[in-house]
Amino acid sequence: MSSFSPSQDLSSTQLIVADPAAWPVASGWQSVVDEFFAGKTGQQLLGFLQQRLNDGAVIFPPKPLRALELTPPQEVRVVILGQDPYHGRGQAEGLAFSVAPGVRVPPSLLNMFKEMQRDLGTPFPPFPQPGGSLVGWAQHGVLLLNTCLTVEEGQAASHAKKGWEALTDAIIRHVAEQGRPTVFMLWGAHAQSKRVFIPQDRGHLVLMSNHPSPLSALRPPVPFIGNGHFGKAREFRHAHGY
Repeated sequence: MSSFSPSQDLSSTQLIVADPAAWPVASGWQSVVDEFFAGKTGQQLLGFLQQRLNDGAVIFPPKPLRALELTPPQEVRVVILGQDPYHGRGQAEGLAFSVAPGVRVPPSLLNMFKEMQRDLGTPFPPFPQPGGSLVGWAQHGVLLLNTCLTVEEGQAASHAKKGWEALTDAIIRHVAEQGRPTVFMLWGAHAQSKRVFIPQDRGHLVLMSNHPSPLSALRPPVPFIGNGHFGKAREFRHAHGY
C-alpha cells in the first residue's frame, strides 16, 4: 500500500495550518518570533490565516519562516528585501525572489541574474545550479526576506497589512542592531521604506535602486540594471573579512 496522502502532497506546496510550531526557525531567531506571535498582532495574524484556510483559500508558501530557518542571524552578511511571495502554485519556497526547483525563472529574478553577470562576470545562471532556487544563497549568509510572508493563490499582496510587516520589521531591526556590518539591498520604494530600521552609525552598507521588475529595472532615477550592487556587496564583504 502506498504511503502517499493528499495532505502530504499539498504540504510541500502550500500552507496547511496556521501554527508557528510547524514553521521551524534557527535558534537565534526564536525569541524574535516567539515575542511576535505571543503579542496581539501575531495572534490576530494567526487568526486571519486560519480563517482563510477554513474558508478554503490556497495560501503560499508552505513554510512562511523558511528564510529564518536557513539563515541564522549570526550568519547574516547580506539582506535582500522583497515584498511578498510569488502567488502561482509551486513557485514560492519561502525565500524572497527565489522559486522552487524546476520552476521557470521569473522576470525579476532573471534581471537579478543578468545584473550579477554584468557586474561580476558570473556565468549564467550564477549560483549554485541551473534554475531559480536561491537556497544556496540563504545557506551562505544571504537573508532573503519578504516583508509580507504569505499570499493567496493568484492574488498578489492579498496578505499585505495583515500583521507580517510587524515581524519582518523586527527581523530587520534585529539584524541591523547586531555589531556586525551588513549589506542591505533595498530595491524599489517598498523596500526602501524600511531604511528607517537600519541605524546609520553601525557601519552597514545600504544599497538602494529601482526594483528588478521589468517595469522599473531600466528606468530612472536609479535603474536596477547597472546599479553595481553585487560588486559593491562583494567588496564590502571582502573588506570585512567575510
